[in-house]
Amino acid sequence: MSRTTIRILLADDHSMVRQGFRRILEAQQDFEIVGEASDGREAVALAEQLRPDVVVMDVAMPGLNGIEATRRIVENSPRTRVLALSMHRDGVYVREILRAGARGYLLKDAFDADLIAAVRAVARGEGYIAPAVADSVLADYRQHVTDPIDLLTAREREILQLIAEGRTNKEIASMLKLSVYTVDAHRGRIMEKLNLHSAGELVRFAIRKGLID
Repeated sequence: MSRTTIRILLADDHSMVRQGFRRILEAQQDFEIVGEASDGREAVALAEQLRPDVVVMDVAMPGLNGIEATRRIVENSPRTRVLALSMHRDGVYVREILRAGARGYLLKDAFDADLIAAVRAVARGEGYIAPAVADSVLADYRQHVTDPIDLLTAREREILQLIAEGRTNKEIASMLKLSVYTVDAHRGRIMEKLNLHSAGELVRFAIRKGLID
């Protein structure tokens, strides 16, 4: 059974780099290089014209960088998937191009087999993150992505659980040896921090976070 051909557009401002990638990818019988772009604007135009399955996209290009080009390609050609290539191991670059819509991120000094595997994964609609940048991606994620529950103090999380269990302010005050006024103030701050507007929303939030069954 013959494989479906994966149609690829190469976008990099260095012709030698494009030639290197072309040589590696064209060695695969089911890969076809349908075009080359030397900057972001050309990449966007060719992606719209050629409708490739995968764009192998350099992150840093003059005129229009790979992040903005990716954003436009994903918007204009939603069936085209972007695999970002970069020299940068910093999680910031990975975060920004993934936010723009890229499906994968690979370092330019990766082995040939990694490039081939990444193109195949992205063409299948899967994600691909180079193992060499995985640690920095996780560190960046922890720094920039905040779970709303982390905004609450330990006391507020305790009161949230009791509210979600159906306890009244008076019962909570008695259990925690606080005034009813203090419990009510905590409840107000919890609602504000979590952007919730009713007791029902609080209960649903608590269930989602595993605070109650």
